Parts: sequence; structure tokens; C-alpha cells
Amino acid sequence: MNDTITLTGLVAFGYHGVFEHEKRDGQEFTIDVSLDVDTARAAATDDIADTVHYGELADKVVAIVTGERYDLIETLADRLAVAVLEDPRVIETAVTVHKPHAPITHAFTDVSVTARRRRASA
Repeated sequence: MNDTITLTGLVAFGYHGVFEHEKRDGQEFTIDVSLDVDTARAAATDDIADTVHYGELADKVVAIVTGERYDLIETLADRLAVAVLEDPRVIETAVTVHKPHAPITHAFTDVSVTARRRRASA
């Protein structure tokens, strides 16, 4: 049985989008990350070294969002999910990239893409 660590509503400024003005001006993206992990060891030892440090996870996610530019948030979500799985304690992840300022000519609240990835050996 796995436990879940969730980071919700992480905001980072990036330059992702198909349109030139998105690449030039950028916009805020909001990221949600859910990790399936076994936290039994961390619970027993009460040691942060035995779990996924969500502060370091947030730093990694923000670095990716603010780093390389992608046309599609599908690509960004995939890159984030792959990076999350670099931690061998993560069994499965779901990463949602929200683009609340997407260039849509109609009233809307949010556009998002969720990438779900599972460790191949899990």
C-alpha cells in the first residue's frame, strides 16, 4: 500500500505557449503534484531524509517551469512528471499544469493538462 504526498497550487512564471506573445511576455502557471510513495520508514524514523522533501520538490518544479520553453503544456507536464520520478522513492505521480491565462477568446476559469506516470519497475 502506498501513501500520497500532494503539493497543490505551486505558482511559477514561464514562457510556454504556441503564440509569439506567450513566448515573449510569459505568464503564470500553477502546478499540482501528487506522489505515491511509501512513507512508513519516514513515519518510523521521523527523519526528512527518509521521505520526499516537498520543499526541494517545489524548487525542482519551479526550475523546470521557469527554465526551458515549450509550445505545449502537455510537454511541460510530461517533463515535470519525468523529473518527479527521478526520485527512486516515487512510485507513481500525477502532475497537473494549469494555464489560467491561456489565450482563449471566451470566458473561462482554467485550462489544465495532467500527466500520470508510473515507475516502470513498479
